[in-house]
Amino acid sequence: MVSNGIGIGESDFKSLRIKNYYYIDKTMYIKDMIDNSSKVVLVTRPRRFGKTLNMSMLKYYFDCRQKDNRELFNGLKIMEQEEKYTSKLGAYPVIYLTLKDAGLMTYEMMIMQLKSIMMELFYEHRELLEGEMSEGERTIFNKILSANATDVDLLNSLKMLSKIMNQYYNRPVMLLLDEYDVPLQNAYVEGYYDEAVKFFKTFYGVTFKDNPYLEKTVITGVSRVAKESIFSGANNFDVYTVLDNEFADDFGITEEEMDKVIKDFKVQDDKEEIKRWYDGYKIGDIEGIYNPWSIINYLNKKELMPYWVNTSSNDLIKLILKNSETVKEKIERLLKDEAIEVKIDLETVIVGIENNENNIWGLMLGTGYLKVVETVNISEGIYKVKLPNYEIKLLFSQIIDDWFRNKVIGNDLKSILKDLVTLNLEEYEEKFKILVREMFSYMDVGENTAENFYHAFVLGMLVGLKDSYYVNSNRESGIGRYDIMLEPKDKNGNSFIMEFKVYKENKEKTIEEAIENAKKQIEEKGYEQNLRERGFTNITKMVYAFKGKEVKMEIY
Repeated sequence: MVSNGIGIGESDFKSLRIKNYYYIDKTMYIKDMIDNSSKVVLVTRPRRFGKTLNMSMLKYYFDCRQKDNRELFNGLKIMEQEEKYTSKLGAYPVIYLTLKDAGLMTYEMMIMQLKSIMMELFYEHRELLEGEMSEGERTIFNKILSANATDVDLLNSLKMLSKIMNQYYNRPVMLLLDEYDVPLQNAYVEGYYDEAVKFFKTFYGVTFKDNPYLEKTVITGVSRVAKESIFSGANNFDVYTVLDNEFADDFGITEEEMDKVIKDFKVQDDKEEIKRWYDGYKIGDIEGIYNPWSIINYLNKKELMPYWVNTSSNDLIKLILKNSETVKEKIERLLKDEAIEVKIDLETVIVGIENNENNIWGLMLGTGYLKVVETVNISEGIYKVKLPNYEIKLLFSQIIDDWFRNKVIGNDLKSILKDLVTLNLEEYEEKFKILVREMFSYMDVGENTAENFYHAFVLGMLVGLKDSYYVNSNRESGIGRYDIMLEPKDKNGNSFIMEFKVYKENKEKTIEEAIENAKKQIEEKGYEQNLRERGFTNITKMVYAFKGKEVKMEIY
């Protein structure tokens, strides 16, 4: 592997290339974008799937102001293409705008933040003040630079900037707009969606409608907000979602790319577990796409953990699920690894979405919480969907846990966890069994997926200890891989090793035999070795054996 390692959180293409971080070559996205004839292109992909890095790549490729852009692309696939594509290197002035930080608590704060974002954008292009512009344009330009712009100035800012850049460089302008839907989704969560939509409908209408100064506009986000809501003024406007083949292999990590990553980082031994945790996405007809954010974090830490669900904003999803009983029932089926048949509307209308099930499934598919496994009726938008991988399954297990907290009378989660860490284990065991009975009487668990489900359920429950414990899952210790290890941040605290077994008639005669097999595995694989080597002495080993809704536990 010839590189300086992984650039965690590095989303600037130029910085990534200069620092020689490991890079999966996605430059054919440039070719695909040049081949696309639409004037306005919206590409929706889940969070952390490489949208911002790809937008940054487009910026450095097309921008005529970049002096070293050829060096950045040397050795990459785009430079092997014909002159039709390489001639576009440095061919246009570029406006690059991201709205990822524009989602704030109130409408007034959002407008203030947008003025700040525009101030930075206009400062980046301050060389334009040396050129010709009308007295009114110069006045507004300076007002935006000093953060004194009015709301009307803000609404007209992008169109004015594109006009001035077109005149200054005598070339049409490329407009790149990243994370366009962040302020809209946040506005819905915070309760000012109507005001936000009214603003952005005018903002985008002014920017796109009959704007002769733009060569092309590329927009990215996680959801396809209904065109009539904010893009009604855009001409020749096309949207490409996770159901479309266009740009399908330009985001995420494909199976072929992942094979090279696994070889380069010498993690062949973990290949199947990596696949179980982070694979499973489908874009267009391409299957086996991995979540890039989770992969680069795994390669950095070499730990199988839920990286994506811990960093993405799940506020809108949780708000929807909290208020939709029919969706809850179907998610419980998804947790059993079932494929469920749903009608999907990807043109999201956020207002009242919790009462529009078609929109809910569309948003969940577009944002990366589901994958399509079968097209049932494309004309009616009916598909079969599943959870893509174990990482997403863990997220929904945690949400399920939230649903059930109020159902278990006298077994408050904090009380259960307190009994565990203080070694009040008889109480812990009794309360845990009640919790399982209450939960699993509402939710049947299929035999084939039971162990994963129980594991995810307990792991989600233990997240409540994150302030005082490191909650580790499926990591190597001794000569094996334990299920869960609770490591106290205070070395004098109590640490725990947990192993799960599901009784199977073809393997054990009784559930007690399943417990003995689990204990034998803990001892033979030396799971406590890692803890003892690092100075932990107060170690409790716990075996959970499940048989449907019945649970037995042995603690020693």
